[in-house]
Amino acid sequence: MSSSITTIQARKQQLRRELRRRRRALTPRQQQQAALALYRRVVTSNLFRFSRRLAFTLARDGEISSERLLHEAVRRGKRCYLPVMRQSSNTHLSFREWRRGARLRKGRFGILEPHLGRLGAPYALDVVFMPLVGFDARCNRLGMGRAYYDNTFAFLRRTQRARPALVGLAHDCQRVDQLALAPWDVPLCAIATDRAWYHPAATDAPEKLP
Repeated sequence: MSSSITTIQARKQQLRRELRRRRRALTPRQQQQAALALYRRVVTSNLFRFSRRLAFTLARDGEISSERLLHEAVRRGKRCYLPVMRQSSNTHLSFREWRRGARLRKGRFGILEPHLGRLGAPYALDVVFMPLVGFDARCNRLGMGRAYYDNTFAFLRRTQRARPALVGLAHDCQRVDQLALAPWDVPLCAIATDRAWYHPAATDAPEKLP
C-alpha cells in the first residue's frame, strides 16, 4: 500500500471516531425526531414511491433509523430486504427478503439479520438505503472501512446500470466539508438526512431526487 493511501486511511479512521461520537451524542428524543423527519422526507420521494424491491439496514451504534420506512414499504406491498453476511465471503453482502413478524438474529458484528426468507441478488434491487459514518455534499460516503457495500456493488462502477440506486441515510450532523475518495469507492446517487436531500451534481441539497 502506498504512503498516500496509508495517510488517507489513517485520516479516515480518525474521522470515523469523531463522527461516530457525534451521532452517539444524540439523545433518544433527538434520534426519534431525526428518524421521523427522515421518514417524512423519503416516503414522499418518487424513488421510494415507485420502487418495488428495496433494501434497508437496521440502525445500530447511533445510526439514523429507517425502521419507519421499512414498515411503510412492507405495508404498501413492496418487497423488502435486509443485508446478511455471506458465510463464504468476508467482503460481500447478500440480501434476504424480510416480511413483517419474521424473526431476526444477530450476525457478524452484532447486526440483526433475517435467517429465513428468499435471497435477492444485489443487481435485482431497485434501491438500497445504505448506512454511513460520514458524507459530504457531493455524496461521497465514509463507511466503516470494511468495504462490504463497495465490494457488493462494484459492478455499478463497471457498467452503465442505473439500478440499484444507492442512497445513503444519515444524521445531518455527520456531514463534513470534503471526503477523499478511494479507487474502490462506489458513488451514491443521493443522501437523505433528517434535514435535506443531497445529490452529487449540486453543492446545495435539492428538494427532490431526480
